[in-house]
This record gives sequence, structure tokens and C-alpha cells, in this order.
Amino acid sequence: MKTVLLFLTLALSSFAAQAAETVTITISSAQADACEMARTGILRHCGRSGGCVEGIGMASTRDGAIRRCCFWGTREVAEIGVCQSKLTGRWYACVRYK
Repeated sequence: MKTVLLFLTLALSSFAAQAAETVTITISSAQADACEMARTGILRHCGRSGGCVEGIGMASTRDGAIRRCCFWGTREVAEIGVCQSKLTGRWYACVRYK
């Protein structure tokens, strides 16, 4: 009986500790994400899009970067951000879809 009581006490205290955690969600614009990729030279999904579908692309031209984004031409566009890298001269695009 003591073992069961100890188990329940530990389980509830663990749950209470997890429930007390604060979760911060940061939503950035497509333009901010494109500028971050251009600044770092790393093509990556930032994952801060507020639950919408996001496509990213990189090319030697602005339009080429947009056209290379995931889902381009298959979904309705909500937001487009494009930025040129000072490091490489390449264009980085982030497209958010509805």
C-alpha cells in the first residue's frame, strides 16, 4: 500500500511541476525569417509560423527563390518574404500559405 501511495504522490508532483511550466510561442513574419536565412546563409524552416504551412527557397534571383519554395503554385499564398544575402549574394524566400 505504501508503494502505491508513493507512486501516486510522485506521479502527481511530476504532473504539477509540468503544469507550472510557461510556454512562449513566437510568431515571426515571413520577411523576418527570410532575412534570418540570408543573414546566416542557412536555408531552414524557422518553425515560428503560427501553425500555417511554410515553404522556403533559395536561388540566384528573387523570383527564382520564390518559385523554389515548397508548395509554390499549389496553395493560396498568405505572405511572402524575400531577402538577399550579403554573404553569398543569393536570394532567400519564405512563403506562408493559408
